[in-house]
Amino acid sequence: MTKANFTEAGLYQPIYEYLTRQGYTVRGEVKDCDIVAIKEEELVIIELKRNLSVELLGQAADRQRITSGVYIALPKPKASLRSSKWKGIRKLLRRLELGLILVDMNLDKPKAEVILHPVPYKSRRAKKARAGIIKEIEGRSGNFNQGGSNRKKIMTAYRENAIFIACCLERDGILSAKDLKELGTGPKTYSILYNNFYGWFHRVARGKYSLSDVGKSALAEYSEIADYYRDKLQL
Repeated sequence: MTKANFTEAGLYQPIYEYLTRQGYTVRGEVKDCDIVAIKEEELVIIELKRNLSVELLGQAADRQRITSGVYIALPKPKASLRSSKWKGIRKLLRRLELGLILVDMNLDKPKAEVILHPVPYKSRRAKKARAGIIKEIEGRSGNFNQGGSNRKKIMTAYRENAIFIACCLERDGILSAKDLKELGTGPKTYSILYNNFYGWFHRVARGKYSLSDVGKSALAEYSEIADYYRDKLQL
């Protein structure tokens, strides 16, 4: 039986054999639960599905009213479990305190493997990531990105800062980092000029910069933000 033609019931036997080897008494289809296993005082419930879905997660969460030992069982994916998709899935299951069993259906004898055990989730705030998000928000002058868009260039605080610098050079010609900071371009001005990540700036002398042709084109491309800073410079 291959992954292409197996049914949910095909997941049962490999899991049954795995749990039996671990000393569990295993029964199928008990009170609407796909698999129930008992060892001494431990009760385990496993829900079988061909694909991960919100419905499956809801079903498994409902089983947590009965026992904390709830697993979902799926066919082993072709994609690596180290992929960003599966890393995200594993994080979600940990947060939901659900276990995960994967069954390799492409073997001559399908094999079940426990990937995650259901354990209490310990929430840890990512302080550095939180600070980075807040800093990024504070560095943007407005809402120039549409949420969910993945084809347009994202307007980051860094890019916006570079546009502000470009507007200053457009107006005044040649300026130093010190001149620009006095106009309010901020503490990253020197590194933005020096690294010239977008190719918008041209070093004309030591510590002196002008706007390149690429920079002029960028101001046309990001006209909405450029106009915001042009108006700001006229205040």
